[in-house]
Amino acid sequence: MERRAHAMLFPFPCSGHINPTLKLAELLHSRGVYVTFVNTEHNHERLRRRAAGGGLRGREGFRFEAVPDGLSEEDRVAPDRTVRLYLSLRRSCGPPLVDLARRRRLGDGVPPVTCVVLSGLVSFALDAAEELGVPAFVLWGTSACGFVGTLRLRELRQRGYTPLKDESDLTNGYLDTPIDWIAGMPAVRLGDISSFVRTLDPQCFALRVEEDEANSCARARGLILNTFEDLESDVLHALRDEFPRVYTIGPLAAAMHRAQQCHGHGRSAAVAPPAPGLSLWEEDSKCMSWLDAQADGSVLYVSFGSLAVLSLEQLAELAWGLAASNRPFLWVVRPGLVVGDRGADALPEDFLAETRGRCFIAEWCAQEQVLRHRAVGGFLTHSGWNSTTESIWSGVPMLCWPGFADQYINCRYACEEWGIGLRLDETLRREQVTARVEELMGGGGDTDDRAREMRRRAAEWKAKAEAAATAPGGSSYESLDRLVEDLRLAVAEADAEAELATATPTTQGRR
Repeated sequence: MERRAHAMLFPFPCSGHINPTLKLAELLHSRGVYVTFVNTEHNHERLRRRAAGGGLRGREGFRFEAVPDGLSEEDRVAPDRTVRLYLSLRRSCGPPLVDLARRRRLGDGVPPVTCVVLSGLVSFALDAAEELGVPAFVLWGTSACGFVGTLRLRELRQRGYTPLKDESDLTNGYLDTPIDWIAGMPAVRLGDISSFVRTLDPQCFALRVEEDEANSCARARGLILNTFEDLESDVLHALRDEFPRVYTIGPLAAAMHRAQQCHGHGRSAAVAPPAPGLSLWEEDSKCMSWLDAQADGSVLYVSFGSLAVLSLEQLAELAWGLAASNRPFLWVVRPGLVVGDRGADALPEDFLAETRGRCFIAEWCAQEQVLRHRAVGGFLTHSGWNSTTESIWSGVPMLCWPGFADQYINCRYACEEWGIGLRLDETLRREQVTARVEELMGGGGDTDDRAREMRRRAAEWKAKAEAAATAPGGSSYESLDRLVEDLRLAVAEADAEAELATATPTTQGRR
């Protein structure tokens, strides 16, 4: 009897990695793969408290497990806690992952782990897969253009583009230097490749980490990307010269939506329906009732993801720029969004009074649900890739203010290649915020023409995303099927090797 494929998935322990990895886990499970989803013990406990209805209890063929991250409580509140977490995971997490996989083999009715799926920033899990003797697959959390840009950071350094010579390079136009030699990509600004080119330090820790993590993907059996072929066809074609097995399975939000619909209509009785997403913060459901009371397409949704930190000055410029637009807006101001681990308490004095009746402040919300709401007509975003793909799938044009890692290249593509975005300057100015909001949402005259064109393009990309991810024959739908088939082939290959190894001593003895 053929063994069941068993994928052990391990994301870097932050929301931007956990949620897409969880979506992939659910999709694999919906196609018959046994899944073990591994969080750190710290996040497992946070998620257990947040998950409504015991969402971390698991079910047939899908289990949640946890491993220690090695951090002290002092580390968790340090300003450089993400760096400490990265280093601690590399030091302490590999052996527990191996032990967990081997322990699972002893579980009642649990098939052996047959592959490891890891997110970016946990490349040490490749060593764990090698020790277990199973193939590894990497779910890289950026766009294809973002991944290729990260791959080329090493070459940018070797060619002398980075590090910067001095601080003046940040403002003298040097970041506008065209980079026109990256296969599959149009000419782009140096500054749009990644935030990590903005360093004067030849030994910049973040730059080296990004280089190493991206290039380590070559050790994996396959590379999984949350994108679809029509969206990034040129760069995907070039990428496959280096990575023969590239699986495009996005937008993951669209694929998950279809899986939930299919289960809701009873089309697949083999597995339980996908679980809802997991959030490290409490989601404010009241914002949906507020949206229900707003006119179609009238609301600007504002969110900068789970990691961005704004200065008090940036917060004030943004707040008063939004206020002056006279548009209704839903703004996610999570704890820690403002420097000093502050949140909504840092909003300018009189801001809430000034915007009463057309502003809703939420600590966190169900973003996919918000973006799909009929009242939302625009998205002011940091251009993180999860947010970008969710906006594309929802058909919502974007006002982009990138600040970290791949967000710059995502913004560049949204605004200049896909025609569904506008960009804010790096230095926030309230007057520009107001003007760009009007341009995005349509404020009369020429701005209406620009807004209509962006909405038209956004609707086109939405249709292409749906077609790719939600129907047989779609590029992402078929790519997911290929991934599942390759996971099953890996099981068959391992069984054949084991049978050969068992038979060889007997054969030699007969000779």
